[in-house]
Amino acid sequence: MNAPIFPVFVAAGEALTDMIADPGQQRWSSQVGGSTWNVARAMARLAVPSAFAGAISTDVFGDQLWDASMAAGLDVRFVQREARSPLLAIVYRTDPPSYFFVGDDSADLHFDAARLPDGWRAHCKWAHFGGISLAREPLAGKLVALAASLKADGVNISYDPNFRALMDQRYDTTLQRMTALADVIKVSDEDLAGLFRTNDLENAFATLRGWNPGATYLYTRGAQGASLHIGDQAWHAASPRIAVVDSVGAGDASIAALAWSFLREPQRAPLDHLRFAVAGGAAACQSAGAAPPSLDAITALTQRA
Repeated sequence: MNAPIFPVFVAAGEALTDMIADPGQQRWSSQVGGSTWNVARAMARLAVPSAFAGAISTDVFGDQLWDASMAAGLDVRFVQREARSPLLAIVYRTDPPSYFFVGDDSADLHFDAARLPDGWRAHCKWAHFGGISLAREPLAGKLVALAASLKADGVNISYDPNFRALMDQRYDTTLQRMTALADVIKVSDEDLAGLFRTNDLENAFATLRGWNPGATYLYTRGAQGASLHIGDQAWHAASPRIAVVDSVGAGDASIAALAWSFLREPQRAPLDHLRFAVAGGAAACQSAGAAPPSLDAITALTQRA
């Protein structure tokens, strides 16, 4: 059977470059990344025809993201190249994580959904949004509009806010709007504390769910596992015991795994969907960097549950 002409999964948002300081050294290393871009790569690794829809620069940083997108098997027709500055995350300390973003009028802000390939929407089954792209105007407004339009077409929408420091009170409206639009919402304990500026996580989660009681919620708590919430029912799963190499990209892998499970194994019980999502996040922790886990790696960890 020939591969679909268009991807069935599209993640729209940011692809960026992390500039990471070497502790104790006057040296920096670069690493390609971006929350929504990571989710697209994770889905492609699971053999789902996938694309990242976003704009990157035409310089060496953009070239690295382009090459990595090609290597991941993403449909690069959805990647727009702009002769603008790159979006950089300056990680000047890793423990605790300390960073800021450099991206005034950068390429990502000039993404234009109207320039995506003709006919792609008819093939799209699932679209993912989140990350800092929804906290950066004018990109945020474009993405919210795209999400609303796809939702109206019957496309499944997932949303992972993935809290970062720039998501202050100005982000509140977008948080509520995207929560109301999404069918599946992934949120962590750290996200709730940052987004709601509170230590009362139970109340924060209740508030979030109140904005869209009909959505499915994946609530992750790191080493403490995760829970899946559908209506008034909830299921809990512990994290499998693994040797953690790097937790970067674990959240992105978990929402990708959940989306894969819903798309490819819709007959599964909710607890099995959850276990697969938790295993996806754990599998990502077994490799350095935001390395998307394989289906075999995820499946092996689900069998430990």
